[in-house]
Amino acid sequence: MSLALGDLAARVGGDLRGDASCLIEGVAPLEDARPGTISFLANPRYRRHLADTGASAVILSESDLPGCPCAAIVSDHPYLTYARVAGLFAPTPPVRRGIHPTAFVSPASRVDESAWVGPHCTVAAGAVVGSDVQLGPGCVVGEGVEIGPQCRFEARVVLCRGTVVGRRARVHPGAVLGSDGFGIAEDAGRWVKVPQLGRVRIGDDVEIGANTTIDRGALEDTVLEDGVKLDNQVQIAHNVYIGAHTAIAGCVGISGSVRIGRRCRIGGGVGIAGHLEIVGDVVITGMSLVTKSITRAGVYSSGIPAEPAVRWRRNHARLRRLEDLARRVRELECGLEALRGPATARVAGRDDGADD
Repeated sequence: MSLALGDLAARVGGDLRGDASCLIEGVAPLEDARPGTISFLANPRYRRHLADTGASAVILSESDLPGCPCAAIVSDHPYLTYARVAGLFAPTPPVRRGIHPTAFVSPASRVDESAWVGPHCTVAAGAVVGSDVQLGPGCVVGEGVEIGPQCRFEARVVLCRGTVVGRRARVHPGAVLGSDGFGIAEDAGRWVKVPQLGRVRIGDDVEIGANTTIDRGALEDTVLEDGVKLDNQVQIAHNVYIGAHTAIAGCVGISGSVRIGRRCRIGGGVGIAGHLEIVGDVVITGMSLVTKSITRAGVYSSGIPAEPAVRWRRNHARLRRLEDLARRVRELECGLEALRGPATARVAGRDDGADD
C-alpha cells in the first residue's frame, strides 16, 4: 500500500510542506527511516535525529520545520497526527464469521450470525454475542455475559458471569473481566469469603491490555466508562469506578471502591489505596503512591527517583536518623526560647530608663 503525501496530509488534517506527489509506503522512527517512509518528531529528545533522517517526510511542529531536510506535514499535535497516519498503514485484522468446529456454544446462548467464535472458545448459557464480534482462540464467555457489536477479543480472554461490554471494545490476550474481588472477613484467625455479587460493566470504545484483571463488584458493579484505555497487567479491584477517557499505564494497582474521574492519566506502577476519590483531569506520574483523595485537577507525584547506590545508601542512613534529628532540633528550639525570655526582659528594662 502506498499513499501520495498530499492525500495523506488531507486525510489526517495536516499542513503539507513539500512535494504532494511523493509516495509513502509506511512509517518509521527518525533514526531508522528510509526513502518511502514517513516519520514524526514529537519529543525534543529526538530532535538530534532530524537532520540526518532518511525519511521522505516527517510529521512535526512549525517550530521544528527549519531543521527538517525533507518534506513535512506540520501539525500542532505531531504525535496525534502520527497516530492517525500509522492507522492508515496498520494491517487490518481479518474479520471472520461463524463458529469454529472446536468451539462450544451453548444452545441457550445467542450469537449473532455475523460474529466469529474461534478455536476452543466457550460461550455459556444466557450469553449474548453481538454483531461482528471476534472471539480469538480460547476465549471464555461466561453465563449471562453481554457483548456489544464490533468488539474484538484476542486469545484467552475470560469474561466471567454477568459481565457487560459495550461497543467496539478491544481486549488483548489473557485479560480477565469479572473475576471475584478480594473480599474476606476474619473469624478467630481464619478467613471467611465475602460473596462478590456485583458485575463488571464496560462502556464503548474501551481498550484493555494483556493480562489485565478487572474484579467484579462486591455489591455494586465495577464500572469503566466510555473510552477508558488500560495498559497491560493492570489490577482493578472490586467496586472501582473509572470515568470516561481515562488512560492507565502498565502495572497500576487500584484498590477497592476507588472512584476516578474523567480524562485522568495514571503512569506506570502507580498504587492507589482503597476508598479514595480522584477528580477528573488529574495526572499521576509513574511509581507514585496515592493514599488520600485528590480533590483538585493537576499533576501529582511521589516516590524517590533512582540515584547512584552510594548516594542512596548515605541518604537512607540519614533518613533513619530523621526522628532523632527532629528531637534534637525541638530541644534546641526550647533552649533558645528559654534564653530569649530573660534577655528580652533585660533589654526592655534598659530601654525604659537606662543611660547609654
